Amino acid sequence: MTYVDGIVCAVPTARRDEYVKYAQSVAPVCKAHGALAVVDCWGDDVPEGQLTSFPMAVKCEPHETVVFSWIVWPSREVRDAAWQKMMDDARMKPETNPMPFDGKRMIFGGFRTISEA
Repeated sequence: MTYVDGIVCAVPTARRDEYVKYAQSVAPVCKAHGALAVVDCWGDDVPEGQLTSFPMAVKCEPHETVVFSWIVWPSREVRDAAWQKMMDDARMKPETNPMPFDGKRMIFGGFRTISEA
């Protein structure tokens, strides 16, 4: 089964177009290193929780929107090798391709697929 990297971040709403361009620049890098799919989703119905929620997890401020993204890999091994190469790829360097959001509030993790329909 596939392996998935999941990412949630808060992006300044006014920087949506900049985020779209950033996401479109990162996707080909991921795919060049073996990703099967790269998906970025702009929050549309992301409620505040009382105990926990996506907005709370990334400390989303009133002028920001939650973004939920994932990268599908054929395996954990392909993903691990790819991230090493991607971090060395000039297209991923913050100096040439800065993230249009606060990366310190981004949450991410790798997930083994246990069910697909």
